[in-house]
Amino acid sequence: MIAPAQVDLAAIAAQRWKNGAGWTREIALGPAGASADDFGWRLSVAELERDAPFSAFPGIDRCIVVIAGAGMALHDAAGAPVRTLAPLEPWAFEGERALHAHLAQGACRDFNVMTRRGAWRAELQVLREPAPLARGDVTALLVAQGRWQLGGERCEALQGLLLEGTGEAVQAVPLEADAALLHVRLCHDRRP
Repeated sequence: MIAPAQVDLAAIAAQRWKNGAGWTREIALGPAGASADDFGWRLSVAELERDAPFSAFPGIDRCIVVIAGAGMALHDAAGAPVRTLAPLEPWAFEGERALHAHLAQGACRDFNVMTRRGAWRAELQVLREPAPLARGDVTALLVAQGRWQLGGERCEALQGLLLEGTGEAVQAVPLEADAALLHVRLCHDRRP
């Protein structure tokens, strides 16, 4: 079994978006040897500074959750409302969908999961209560707010664990009343 890798967003360099509207911090992508062009899965945190279009990712399924800021309203290419994203409410969509983000009240930070359709799939949930967390082929745990005990590790906001291989569930315990944890299970898509 591979030991869990610790994640600390503060230690990950931010990269400017091509359109200049924000920053991204790539937590991890896989499988091993994958690049930004051929990944099976990718985990990242984006920081939006102003209204901006989402980048298109054909063939990729995405899930997004706002982890800081007041949220955003998403509109389609024609300007019609699609969805309002409130903090800590995950939303899944197809990566080729043309979307434009309108920030509710200033800057916003969101967590993104991307999986290559037909090869990988993801489950993302937000937790606030103690729970044993089932693992996938790859499992990511990121503290969105507060502090958590994750197995033998104590993690602050924007810290967490990346685990490979299905194994024992990880016991997650919030250490503060307002704590929130993101639990991502990435699995090979074995559906016919």
